[in-house]
Formats: sequence, structure tokens, C-alpha cells
Amino acid sequence: MGGLMFGFDIAIISGAVPFIQAYFGWTELELGWGVSSLLMGAIFGAFGSGILTDKFGRKKVLIYVALFFALSCAMTAIATSPVLFVLSRIFGGLAVGAASVLSPMYVAEVAPARNRGMLVAVYQLAIVFGILCSYTINYWLHDADNNWRWMFATGVVPSVIFFIGLFFIPESPRWLYKAGRKEESFNVLTRIGGESLAKEEIQEIAESLDNNSESVSRGEIFKPASRKVMIVGFFLAVLVQVSGINTVIDYAPKILLAAGVEIKNALLQTSILGLINLLFTFVAILFIDKVGRRRLYLIGSMCMAITLIMLAVSFFLQMEGIFTLVCIMLFLASFSSCIGPVFWTLVSEIYPNRIRGKALAFASFTQWIFNFLVVLLFPHFLASAGGAATFLFLALMSFIQWLFTYLYVPETKGKSLEEIEHLWNK
Repeated sequence: MGGLMFGFDIAIISGAVPFIQAYFGWTELELGWGVSSLLMGAIFGAFGSGILTDKFGRKKVLIYVALFFALSCAMTAIATSPVLFVLSRIFGGLAVGAASVLSPMYVAEVAPARNRGMLVAVYQLAIVFGILCSYTINYWLHDADNNWRWMFATGVVPSVIFFIGLFFIPESPRWLYKAGRKEESFNVLTRIGGESLAKEEIQEIAESLDNNSESVSRGEIFKPASRKVMIVGFFLAVLVQVSGINTVIDYAPKILLAAGVEIKNALLQTSILGLINLLFTFVAILFIDKVGRRRLYLIGSMCMAITLIMLAVSFFLQMEGIFTLVCIMLFLASFSSCIGPVFWTLVSEIYPNRIRGKALAFASFTQWIFNFLVVLLFPHFLASAGGAATFLFLALMSFIQWLFTYLYVPETKGKSLEEIEHLWNK
């Protein structure tokens, strides 16, 4: 549900863009701020959540996140001025940013190593399902009175379901052990994987944490012992955004309108894109623990670069809207089958136990900053530089993502979190 609300909140704006731009009389740059303001909140939500979750636990902070989701959806729906609309979006962004850290972290910390990749990928599946729900709601409501208000209001329902469901999950066993509640930690591990697996994992957690029992300062994640893994996490977080996925997620109808598609058809075709995004995420779920994280990342990055070049060509030659749609479909398929689920799996498992909360928050904080910049500036560059130059730049970023992965990202498939920690020590 955290993933679903993440996807819903970042994508629901896409169908509302043509209507809110007219309602508030925004320029392209003002529209970029209105859309990206959610991401400004996400930056602070991601940054603060790492500190809060290390102090209060994963579960308790997630409960407050669910409340923030519900309140922000209601506030955005009733906004009557640009200021109130943007403030509501920023408030919702706090929840999105926190969920982006806490949900995959929680799943990684409770999942057995043999299927951790698949279970974190299910989190990404929930994100793309939330995106599909948003796109479908946008299409259904395109002719309704005050349609953009109803688009945002529908998010209250899944937020309440998320809030209720959180009371039925256990706390993270790794956080419990770190907090000194070792017996509770063992009981949760037993509930998850049986007593023999619990004994094995509790010993690994003990070896990982007992030798490093003192508290971790924020500055310590940048010390030499952690520098290599922090650099890898930082560049993964930057490149996953500057390769352009959220230009499509947030502005798909606007891109299709620029290619000459009518508004109703643009919203319908955007729903199809949401379905493609959902279906190809199953590819990652099926193969992430078989093929491995690194190989999927390499395949996906190269395919994204190729499809973005095709998209640039379609704008340069002013080809039919259907070709633009096909290019976007191929780009989304490449991302959702390889990059999206693998990114969140990697950043939730590569960091050592001792610094995971703050390090994962830093990686998420970083990707939200670059997400914000891309979404803020995309409408301006699409209008001023044109689609060909804009998508050619994104293709270059996708190739750099391939090159970085090839040179610096290790394979983590089938390894426990503690074994992955030893990889960096070597």
C-alpha cells in the first residue's frame, strides 16, 4: 500500500495537468513548479524519515505516513488558490518521500534472502499499479465537472486502507535487535521463516551489529569505511532520475499532446502506458532473483537509451502520434522490467545494517532532488528546446547509467544483507 500510494500521488497529476494549468492560468515554468512541488516535499520526507525510523521504528513512522497521504489528497482536492494547491502537494510529498525510504527498507529487513529481490520488486509493482490506477481514474473523470478535484480526492480511500493495514504488521526484526529488543526480534524472524532460519539470521544480525553497537551520526555515513557504497548509491539515485522516467510518468498526456494527439485520446493512451508499466514489472519480479540485479540493470539501461533515441527521432521528423506512443511504450517496458524494481531492491540491500536507515534515506533524498529538477524543468525544455533535443539528452543519461553499472555495481543476488556488507569490506 505504501508503494501504491507512492505511485498514485506522483502520477495523478498527469491527467490533471491540462485542467489545472487552465484553472490557475499557469505558464510552463509555473506548471513545472505546480507538478514538482510534491517532489520538493518528498526531498524532506526522505531526508527526515531515516532519522525518525532509526529512533522510533519502521512501523510507527509508516502509520503517520499513511495519515499524511490521506490529508494531502483531501487538501489538494479542495484547493482554491495556487498557494494552497502547492502547499498541499508539498505536504503529500512528505509522505511520498518517507514511503520511498521506509517501504522497501521494511520489506528488505523482513524478507528471507532467497526471495528478498522478488518481494522488494512487488513493492515496485505496487508503485506501477498505483500509477495505472491514477491514469485510469484520470480517463474516467476527463468529462466530469471539477474533474481534477475528484482525481485527487480518490486518493483518500487507499490511504485509509494503508493506515488500517499497518496495525497488523510486525516491527522490523533488525530494528528490534538494534533497539535492544532481541527476544522480540527472534520471535518476528521465527514467524517469518521458522525457528531454524531465525537462529541463523539472528546470529548474522548479532555479528553485524554487536561489534558496532554505538549510535551512528549522519556524518559517519560519509567516512572512508562507507564511502564506496555511498558513492555507488548516490550515482544510482541520480541516474535513475536523469534518464527520464518521471518525464513520462508525470507528463505523458502533455508529450502526446505535443505530438499532435487530442486530449481525450492522450488520456486514453496514457492509461495504456500505465498498463504496459504494470505488465512489464512482472518480468522483473520473475527474473530478479534468477538473472540478478546487475544484469537486469545493464539490459534495461541500454534498451532505455535506444528507445529514447527513437523518441527523439520521432519528434525531429515530426512523425505520427502513434509512433511516439510506441516509443514511449518501449521505453516504459525497458524501465519497468529492469530498472524500477531493481533500483529499489539495490538501494534497500547494499548498505550495511548499521547505517542502512540513514544511508537509504540519503539515497532516496538524492533521487528526489533530481526527480524534482527533472519534473520542474521538463515542460520548459520541451517547449523551448523541442522534443528531439530533450529526449536525446535523456538517452545520453541512460547510456551513462549503463556504463556506471558495468563498472561499479556488484551482483547481490542470493546474498544475505550481512554477506552483501562483506562485499564492500573487501
